[in-house]
Amino acid sequence: MRRHPLLWKLAALQVSFCLLLTWLIWTWGLSLERSTYFLGEADREYLARYAQQAETVWQLEGAPGVERFRQELAAAEDTWVAVIGAHLQSLGSTPLTAEEASHLTFMRKLDWPMSRRLQDQLPYVSIEFPRHPEQGRLVMQLPERLLPGGLTPWTHLFSHGVVPTLLAALLGLLIYRHLVLPLNRLRDRADALRADDLDSEGPGTPLAHRRDELGELALAFDHMAERLRQSLAQQRLLLRTLSHELRTPLARLRIAYDSDLPPEQLRQRLDREVLDMQRLLEDTLDLAWMDTERPQLVREPVLVLSVWEALREDACFESGWNTAQLPASLGTECLVLVHLDSFAQALENLLRNAIRHSPRGGQVRLDGWREGEFWHLCVSDEGSGVAEEDLERIFQPYQRLQPSESSGFGLGLAIARRAIELQGGRLWASNGQAGLCQHLLLPAAESSV
Repeated sequence: MRRHPLLWKLAALQVSFCLLLTWLIWTWGLSLERSTYFLGEADREYLARYAQQAETVWQLEGAPGVERFRQELAAAEDTWVAVIGAHLQSLGSTPLTAEEASHLTFMRKLDWPMSRRLQDQLPYVSIEFPRHPEQGRLVMQLPERLLPGGLTPWTHLFSHGVVPTLLAALLGLLIYRHLVLPLNRLRDRADALRADDLDSEGPGTPLAHRRDELGELALAFDHMAERLRQSLAQQRLLLRTLSHELRTPLARLRIAYDSDLPPEQLRQRLDREVLDMQRLLEDTLDLAWMDTERPQLVREPVLVLSVWEALREDACFESGWNTAQLPASLGTECLVLVHLDSFAQALENLLRNAIRHSPRGGQVRLDGWREGEFWHLCVSDEGSGVAEEDLERIFQPYQRLQPSESSGFGLGLAIARRAIELQGGRLWASNGQAGLCQHLLLPAAESSV
């Protein structure tokens, strides 16, 4: 199952945005509400002093003093005032009327929000006696001048419109930088590829280091661009090489045709040149097919020793070597999981290359050993070897370290490597004690015996 890190990143970003918005609304909105609907500290202390004075008057002068204090405070603040006891009875000399008693139903404490009631009435504030709250409290209708202003339409617009819009814009910017901007980069690179600018931005771009779907897309894009570069380079090399390699035998054909060679020699010469051109074209097409199509080859268990013996017989017939010069140290336990024809062709190319570069009385050996889930095969010769800097170059198409008429076209090792890689294996070369060692690492097959 594939993970979806980009999905979780976007989900985390949206959840963080929602939490941030909720936190701002809760903390900043609460602070804004307190500053607009709650009494300030100075106003609360101002009203609390009235309750303290009422308590002092009650204790020292009783009901007559409370009645006098109530009337004076009502006149001074131009509001309704009452001093009541624990059972909501008037502590003054004048009892509460039914209408005044109804005011006690909607009393608010000093730390409660203040706003106008229905019918545009000012709120009624209940302030307990500071020293003996169980004895009574001061109740008064909040003076108009102390009523908090509340949230204005502009404040509502700012808190419920501007701030959420800015946060949403910030979220959009983050999504743009994290998602849209990388997609724009890929679009620009796609436009560059469409314009045949394959070298505009090579593999390993910063986007490819992201560990999410966009990073995977960038890696796939880099791989596609690299394949296009390789295909284009191979096409150019193919055209350049074919134009050179075909020009030479065609020139020899023209010379032979214009010469005074006997008919038999002329026919042999023509047959040899045509055979060389045919082999060049077949090898080139095989390599191009494996590079561009990358076919899925059907693999099966193959006994390496039997393939080597069949190839050894043909090689001895063509080269004049005897079978003792092509020994193999493998037994019947060496089974590899490969496509038989492709593996045989690759091994034949390695064998022919080793014979071509070995002395006439030398040996070409096939050895192998098990390495975990793979078999490591080694085709070694007794030639002069290859310079260290050329060990990788010999597997590139049309590379001939010692060009000559009999050295082939430089396609055998390239075809062998492509065939081995298509079967999940590896092919490389190293210099041994006597000559060149060509290494094959192939998946092992379990014996059915």
